[in-house]
Amino acid sequence: MNKHLQSHSLLKIGLMILFSSYAGCLPYVLCGNESGKVVILTSPQQVQLKFPSSVDILRERQQILKMAPKVGINGFGRIGRIVLRASLKKDINVVAVNDPFIELDYMVYMLTYDSTHGQFPACVSKEGDKLKINNTLITVTSEKDPASIPWGSAGAEYIVESTGVFTTIEKAAGHLKGGAKKIIISAPSADAPMFVMGVNHDKYTKDLNIVSNASCTTNCLAPLAKVIHDEFGIEEALMTTVHSYTATQKVVDGPSSKDWRGGRAAAQNIIPSSTGAAKAVGKVIPDLNGKLTGMAFRIPTPDVSVVDVTCRLKKGASYDQIKKVMKKASQGKLKGILDYTEDPVVSTDLLGDTHSSIFDAAAGISLNDNFVKLISWYDNETGYSHRVVDLIMHMAKVA
Repeated sequence: MNKHLQSHSLLKIGLMILFSSYAGCLPYVLCGNESGKVVILTSPQQVQLKFPSSVDILRERQQILKMAPKVGINGFGRIGRIVLRASLKKDINVVAVNDPFIELDYMVYMLTYDSTHGQFPACVSKEGDKLKINNTLITVTSEKDPASIPWGSAGAEYIVESTGVFTTIEKAAGHLKGGAKKIIISAPSADAPMFVMGVNHDKYTKDLNIVSNASCTTNCLAPLAKVIHDEFGIEEALMTTVHSYTATQKVVDGPSSKDWRGGRAAAQNIIPSSTGAAKAVGKVIPDLNGKLTGMAFRIPTPDVSVVDVTCRLKKGASYDQIKKVMKKASQGKLKGILDYTEDPVVSTDLLGDTHSSIFDAAAGISLNDNFVKLISWYDNETGYSHRVVDLIMHMAKVA
């Protein structure tokens, strides 16, 4: 067991004992000191556990960050900020943030407080013209043109392009002029190669400098489709995503000339919408190209969405067989990406879940062995942002 895991394990043991003592289950009293030494008093004997001090943990984290991929974030909106949150739990080092529309003081505020995900789990402040998270300083710039962002001087090599504006190879390539080495577009792209972790990430090669992490919905659907197609074969499928509203929608009815329904008040309506997420699965699983399409309903919730996919299977299978296959996949190669639940969950139960796709075994149905409806949840902010980070880590290993 490595030091990090050992530290977490000891902490969990300590918390379990502490909570048990409060509940009257164990006659233990816990005491601690600055060195991290925790004393558990029992009767009749005394047991001591040595916990790592906060100084030791911080020092170890700093050593990890020195070796980690150095990341810049362009666009400090929902995904940009949650990618930064996710970086605290992963081995990447965010060294720079660029956003021309958010001043540093406001950046501190927006990162600290979040209506959906709660307060930022670290100390956020500013020091001079830099953003400070705990003891780590992050360079902040406010350039509109990607080519003008000084990524090189900030030490940023991997750039998360999360503005939603520079989503083609030509537009995203400007980051390379500023010293970046790799760009990860946090949206579908018309021409950049798309990668979905657990599905086709192994096709990434180090000569690719600009890639797309696809969409949150594609990241939910693709692992599910891969498991089903590999095991039973998908003849054809239709998908509906019941999707939380996003920043592109209106608080009250407003102009939306290209999509009249999309201009209606997000918190008051269920709004039918288009999505390319299902078709995009054909780009990451070529064998399914032309076999999937879909649409969306935008609904009045701030986060957590759900995919409903109806499949015609080549090889017949009972719903129980499908459940077994999905459960096995969630515990195997797709662990951490695909999850499995038989609990009667609702959307808020999945808030903050870091998986790309959570298969709801209790919600699916089958008409017969060849025609089934499958349901899978996803936190369209948290799960997706963690996959952006995972893709960066994978790219760094391949490089």
